[in-house]
Amino acid sequence: MVGADKKTYRKLLPALKTLAPKDGYLHCGPTGSGHFVKMVHNGIEYGMMSAYGEGFNILQASRFGDELDLHRISRLWNQGSVIRSWLLELTQSALKKDPRLESLAPYVPDSGEGRWTVQEAVESSVPAPVITAALMQRFASRGQGDFSDMLLSALRNEFGGHAVTKAVARKKKGPKGLKGPKDKVK
Repeated sequence: MVGADKKTYRKLLPALKTLAPKDGYLHCGPTGSGHFVKMVHNGIEYGMMSAYGEGFNILQASRFGDELDLHRISRLWNQGSVIRSWLLELTQSALKKDPRLESLAPYVPDSGEGRWTVQEAVESSVPAPVITAALMQRFASRGQGDFSDMLLSALRNEFGGHAVTKAVARKKKGPKGLKGPKDKVK
Protein backbone atom coordinates (compact mmCIF):
# COMPACT_ATOMS: atom_id res chain seq x y z
CA MET A 1 0.00 0.00 0.00
CA VAL A 2 2.16 2.76 -1.37
CA GLY A 3 1.24 6.40 -1.65
CA ALA A 4 3.64 8.37 -3.82
CA ASP A 5 3.93 10.13 -7.15
CA LYS A 6 4.44 7.72 -10.06
CA LYS A 7 8.13 8.56 -10.49
CA THR A 8 8.89 7.79 -6.83
CA TYR A 9 6.81 4.61 -7.01
CA ARG A 10 8.80 3.39 -10.03
CA LYS A 11 12.01 3.95 -8.02
CA LEU A 12 10.59 1.90 -5.13
CA LEU A 13 9.33 -0.92 -7.35
CA PRO A 14 12.51 -3.08 -7.25
CA ALA A 15 12.51 -3.01 -3.43
CA LEU A 16 8.78 -3.74 -3.29
CA LYS A 17 9.15 -6.69 -5.66
CA THR A 18 11.98 -8.05 -3.49
CA LEU A 19 10.31 -7.57 -0.11
CA ALA A 20 6.61 -8.12 -0.74
CA PRO A 21 4.85 -11.35 -1.72
CA LYS A 22 3.66 -11.66 -5.33
CA ASP A 23 0.85 -9.17 -5.85
CA GLY A 24 1.39 -7.98 -2.26
CA TYR A 25 1.92 -4.31 -3.07
CA LEU A 26 -0.05 -1.60 -4.84
CA HIS A 27 0.41 2.00 -5.87
CA CYS A 28 -2.69 3.42 -4.21
CA GLY A 29 -2.34 7.00 -5.39
CA PRO A 30 -0.65 10.21 -4.25
CA THR A 31 1.47 10.65 -1.14
CA GLY A 32 -0.49 9.66 1.96
CA SER A 33 -2.96 7.40 0.16
CA GLY A 34 -1.07 4.21 1.00
CA HIS A 35 -1.15 5.00 4.70
CA PHE A 36 -4.83 5.89 4.40
CA VAL A 37 -5.64 2.56 2.71
CA LYS A 38 -3.68 0.71 5.42
CA MET A 39 -5.55 2.64 8.12
CA VAL A 40 -8.93 1.56 6.71
CA HIS A 41 -7.57 -2.01 6.36
CA ASN A 42 -6.78 -1.98 10.08
CA GLY A 43 -10.25 -0.60 10.87
CA ILE A 44 -11.79 -3.54 9.00
CA GLU A 45 -9.49 -5.84 10.97
CA TYR A 46 -10.93 -4.40 14.22
CA GLY A 47 -14.43 -5.49 13.15
CA MET A 48 -13.34 -8.94 12.01
CA MET A 49 -11.43 -9.61 15.22
CA SER A 50 -14.40 -8.49 17.30
CA ALA A 51 -16.72 -10.85 15.41
CA TYR A 52 -14.41 -13.79 16.12
CA GLY A 53 -14.11 -12.71 19.75
CA GLU A 54 -17.89 -12.51 20.13
CA GLY A 55 -18.45 -15.89 18.48
CA PHE A 56 -15.90 -17.70 20.63
CA ASN A 57 -17.24 -15.90 23.70
CA ILE A 58 -20.72 -17.27 22.94
CA LEU A 59 -19.28 -20.77 22.52
CA GLN A 60 -17.30 -20.77 25.77
CA ALA A 61 -20.09 -19.14 27.81
CA SER A 62 -22.81 -21.47 26.51
CA ARG A 63 -24.27 -24.49 28.26
CA PHE A 64 -21.89 -26.55 26.06
CA GLY A 65 -18.87 -24.38 26.81
CA ASP A 66 -17.14 -26.68 29.27
CA GLU A 67 -17.16 -29.51 26.73
CA LEU A 68 -16.24 -27.52 23.62
CA ASP A 69 -12.68 -27.69 22.33
CA LEU A 70 -12.31 -24.16 20.98
CA HIS A 71 -8.95 -24.95 19.38
CA ARG A 72 -10.44 -27.84 17.37
CA ILE A 73 -13.48 -25.74 16.45
CA SER A 74 -11.24 -22.97 15.11
CA ARG A 75 -9.31 -25.56 13.09
CA LEU A 76 -12.58 -27.01 11.73
CA TRP A 77 -13.90 -23.59 10.73
CA ASN A 78 -10.72 -22.95 8.75
CA GLN A 79 -11.30 -26.00 6.53
CA GLY A 80 -13.43 -24.52 3.76
CA SER A 81 -15.87 -22.60 5.96
CA VAL A 82 -17.12 -19.23 4.75
CA ILE A 83 -15.43 -17.60 7.78
CA ARG A 84 -11.98 -19.14 7.20
CA SER A 85 -9.15 -16.63 7.30
CA TRP A 86 -5.65 -15.89 8.49
CA LEU A 87 -7.16 -14.34 11.61
CA LEU A 88 -8.92 -17.64 12.29
CA GLU A 89 -5.59 -19.45 11.81
CA LEU A 90 -4.15 -17.12 14.44
CA THR A 91 -7.13 -17.83 16.68
CA GLN A 92 -6.35 -21.53 16.30
CA SER A 93 -2.71 -20.89 17.21
CA ALA A 94 -3.61 -18.84 20.30
CA LEU A 95 -6.14 -21.42 21.50
CA LYS A 96 -3.66 -24.25 21.00
CA LYS A 97 -1.22 -22.45 23.32
CA ASP A 98 -3.82 -21.52 25.93
CA PRO A 99 -7.22 -23.22 25.33
CA ARG A 100 -9.17 -20.88 27.62
CA LEU A 101 -6.79 -17.91 27.31
CA GLU A 102 -6.43 -17.95 31.07
CA SER A 103 -2.96 -16.43 30.92
CA LEU A 104 -4.35 -13.23 29.40
CA ALA A 105 -6.14 -10.34 30.99
CA PRO A 106 -9.25 -9.24 29.07
CA TYR A 107 -7.64 -5.92 28.13
CA VAL A 108 -7.32 -4.83 24.50
CA PRO A 109 -5.26 -1.74 23.63
CA ASP A 110 -5.66 0.15 20.39
CA SER A 111 -2.81 1.53 18.33
CA GLY A 112 -4.78 4.34 16.71
CA GLU A 113 -5.78 3.06 13.27
CA GLY A 114 -9.31 2.09 14.29
CA ARG A 115 -9.77 5.48 15.94
CA TRP A 116 -8.56 7.29 12.83
CA THR A 117 -10.82 5.16 10.62
CA VAL A 118 -13.85 6.03 12.75
CA GLN A 119 -12.86 9.72 12.73
CA GLU A 120 -12.59 9.63 8.93
CA ALA A 121 -15.99 7.95 8.69
CA VAL A 122 -17.53 10.68 10.85
CA GLU A 123 -15.81 13.45 8.87
CA SER A 124 -16.97 11.86 5.59
CA SER A 125 -20.52 11.18 6.88
CA VAL A 126 -20.07 7.47 6.15
CA PRO A 127 -21.76 5.03 8.54
CA ALA A 128 -19.25 2.57 10.00
CA PRO A 129 -21.15 0.87 12.83
CA VAL A 130 -19.09 -2.34 12.94
CA ILE A 131 -15.70 -0.61 13.06
CA THR A 132 -17.03 1.93 15.58
CA ALA A 133 -18.49 -0.79 17.80
CA ALA A 134 -15.21 -2.74 17.62
CA LEU A 135 -13.27 0.33 18.74
CA MET A 136 -15.75 0.94 21.57
CA GLN A 137 -15.37 -2.72 22.63
CA ARG A 138 -11.63 -2.19 22.97
CA PHE A 139 -12.31 0.79 25.20
CA ALA A 140 -14.81 -1.28 27.21
CA SER A 141 -12.26 -4.07 27.67
CA ARG A 142 -10.23 -1.74 29.79
CA GLY A 143 -12.95 -1.93 32.41
CA GLN A 144 -14.71 -5.29 32.71
CA GLY A 145 -13.38 -7.42 29.85
CA ASP A 146 -14.44 -10.97 29.05
CA PHE A 147 -13.27 -13.94 26.95
CA SER A 148 -13.93 -11.99 23.75
CA ASP A 149 -11.42 -9.39 24.89
CA MET A 150 -8.88 -12.06 25.79
CA LEU A 151 -9.19 -13.48 22.24
CA LEU A 152 -8.72 -10.04 20.68
CA SER A 153 -5.63 -9.54 22.82
CA ALA A 154 -4.31 -12.96 21.78
CA LEU A 155 -4.95 -12.20 18.09
CA ARG A 156 -3.08 -8.89 18.26
CA ASN A 157 -0.16 -10.74 19.82
CA GLU A 158 -0.31 -13.52 17.20
CA PHE A 159 -0.30 -11.31 14.11
CA GLY A 160 1.75 -8.36 15.23
CA GLY A 161 3.63 -9.35 18.33
CA HIS A 162 1.68 -6.67 20.21
CA ALA A 163 2.15 -6.73 23.96
CA VAL A 164 -0.53 -8.41 26.04
CA THR A 165 -1.54 -7.79 29.60
CA LYS A 166 -1.07 -11.04 31.46
CA ALA A 167 -3.75 -12.27 33.80
CA VAL A 168 -3.12 -12.44 37.49
CA ALA A 169 -4.43 -15.33 39.55
CA ARG A 170 -8.19 -15.33 39.33
CA LYS A 171 -10.73 -16.44 41.82
CA LYS A 172 -12.25 -19.49 40.12
CA LYS A 173 -16.01 -19.76 39.87
CA GLY A 174 -16.81 -23.19 38.49
CA PRO A 175 -14.95 -24.85 35.64
CA LYS A 176 -14.93 -21.81 33.33
CA GLY A 177 -13.13 -19.46 35.71
CA LEU A 178 -13.93 -15.82 35.06
CA LYS A 179 -17.70 -15.35 34.88
CA GLY A 180 -18.23 -11.64 35.07
CA PRO A 181 -17.22 -8.31 36.54
CA LYS A 182 -17.62 -9.51 40.14
CA ASP A 183 -14.98 -12.19 39.55
CA LYS A 184 -12.45 -9.90 37.88
CA VAL A 185 -9.26 -9.36 39.82
CA LYS A 186 -9.18 -5.76 41.01
